[in-house]
Amino acid sequence: MGGLRIAVTGGTGRVGGQVARLLAADGPHDVVALSSRTAPYDDPAALRAALTGVDTLVFVSSDGEAARVIVHHQHVLAAAEASGVRHVVLLSGVDADVDSPFCYAHTNGHTERLLRASGLPYSIARAGLFTEFFVGLIRQVGASHGGTVALPAGAGRVALVARDDVAGCLAALALREPTNGHHDVTGPESLPVEAVVAAAGYRYADATPAEFAGALLRHGEQPWWTYAYASMFDSVRQGRWAATSGAVAELTGRAPTPLRDVLAAASTGGV
Repeated sequence: MGGLRIAVTGGTGRVGGQVARLLAADGPHDVVALSSRTAPYDDPAALRAALTGVDTLVFVSSDGEAARVIVHHQHVLAAAEASGVRHVVLLSGVDADVDSPFCYAHTNGHTERLLRASGLPYSIARAGLFTEFFVGLIRQVGASHGGTVALPAGAGRVALVARDDVAGCLAALALREPTNGHHDVTGPESLPVEAVVAAAGYRYADATPAEFAGALLRHGEQPWWTYAYASMFDSVRQGRWAATSGAVAELTGRAPTPLRDVLAAASTGGV
């Protein structure tokens, strides 16, 4: 495939920025890293202007409250359709089920349905929970509770995936023909949450959803994020993030990064 004009939303963020760097290093592609300054998610006109002449859009999700994210995503997809984008590579989540308790399962599922209904050619990367995010949450809770991490995870397991692996899959999909399907992008191990906590160097304790939410609020977490975290663990308890897949190796040609390697990088300041 020859040189493409590729736009990346969230192009200055951790995932979007890495996607943009990977694509720029690949060859003669014109890579445009979009940001909240150049093409805000809440500015339809700016989005249309930014996507004019774009062949492929790597659509990294917006952030914030779910209702606001849904509006942002509607704006991006409407702009992509109006601008004649020929391939949308969407970052979604493994849990995109309308029946899920997780608030962002609804935003991801809604965005996927909009994309399919738009008629735009697409490829969807449904990512597992990011390893770096999950370990960061463990450390936040552990630091507030003297090294004990009390989570409402039950017997839930997670197949955590490194951010760089997700970025690599998005970049790989951007350079392929649209698959018009979804690809579950996970880490190599399905681990009990208790084992993840232990690997991060903390003591695990089970908590009820109410106890967990109350602890977050007492330590200053915003109500929206408290709800988001609590609903995520409800989804974890239901086993919605437990399955592993081979997508990272299939799309990037390398094995997915295990938890121990992410933790090792973090200990040396690499994460």
